[in-house]
Amino acid sequence: MTGRGQTSAGDLLELVRSGRATTRGALQQATGLSRATVGQRLDRLFRAGWLREGAGGPVGSPLGGRPSITLEFDDAHAVVLAADLDTRHARAALLSLGGEILAERSGELSVEDGPETVLAALGGWFAELLAATGRPARAVCGIGLAVPGPVDSETGRVVQPPMMPGWDGYDIRGRLARAFTERAGAPAVPVLVDNDANLMAYGEQRAGHPDCSAFVLVKVSTGIGAGVVVDGSVYRGIDGGAGDIGHIRVGADALCRCGSHGCLAAVASGGAVARRLTEAGVPADSGSDVRELLAAGHPEAVALAREAGRLVGDVLATVVTLLNPGVLMIAGDLAGTPFLTGVRELLYQRALPRSTAHLDVVTARLGERAALVGAGAQVVEYLYAPERAEARLLALGV
Repeated sequence: MTGRGQTSAGDLLELVRSGRATTRGALQQATGLSRATVGQRLDRLFRAGWLREGAGGPVGSPLGGRPSITLEFDDAHAVVLAADLDTRHARAALLSLGGEILAERSGELSVEDGPETVLAALGGWFAELLAATGRPARAVCGIGLAVPGPVDSETGRVVQPPMMPGWDGYDIRGRLARAFTERAGAPAVPVLVDNDANLMAYGEQRAGHPDCSAFVLVKVSTGIGAGVVVDGSVYRGIDGGAGDIGHIRVGADALCRCGSHGCLAAVASGGAVARRLTEAGVPADSGSDVRELLAAGHPEAVALAREAGRLVGDVLATVVTLLNPGVLMIAGDLAGTPFLTGVRELLYQRALPRSTAHLDVVTARLGERAALVGAGAQVVEYLYAPERAEARLLALGV
């Protein structure tokens, strides 16, 4: 903040939400605004139901006096809906603005059925979650969706997704907003769409590694993708293609779903391991089937998962050398001990010692909920960013 007089109510909300200024006096000091102006702008936030008074803070003067009343973002004034769409399965949740999952459901839902069918189904799931918790549809302020493909963040449309036939360029935001309105009888709300690995990385970094300024998550399920969080923000590249490491060529002859030969995903993903298991007489259709076999300790699955980990670790040596992250997190169907062991074998063998000296290689903390938490957080950050918050306050008439 510069202390300029035009500092808005949205700017004050950002200071409170971030913890940088949580009393009226601290807001005055941070912005240079007068006590009366701070009071007027806070009053708008109170009337909108976005702020509440918390407990008194410590007394600021050695002479004593009344403690300062702290200000808090009221995360109960609205809720967020989120969904994580995998190739054959989906999960949906109702979340508080603070990221707490209030209700969730999951089930079979194939992306190959196409966007019309899948998004209509998600609209129904969202209505069911609201009914189950007794929340009115008007309490929903936004929807977040994770998809298994590259997303142009400006348009919310997937761009040439190898595992989502029929989705390329489709208006996901518009269709999901309509589906929610049709099934829940709700007014239109903003819909944000992002790649699943991006949202998993965002959720995991915020929940477990908030002080890590360079964070990489690699999801290995039916396909392989990575999410990168730098200084608290997802790094997407020019048009959403960052992190698509599953299509790095590794010199093999295997045909990938993208149409090329030799992609990492074609030889080291959950889908690739499932195919090799089937060829060896162990039926497996997808990464989720491999996960079940690994949980049961199936020896062939364990051996193939470790081999896949070595292939991925070889590629990650380059990723780690390029990005120098503090945390490298492995997530998805193959994220167990055999795969992680293989990753570490090649990663530490191939990467420069300096690149790995301060690197933590870990598995996911939030598990299957990571993308839901990330999607919910992304919606909240979008809606309560200073300029957008100010516009919403004006629309509310406060």
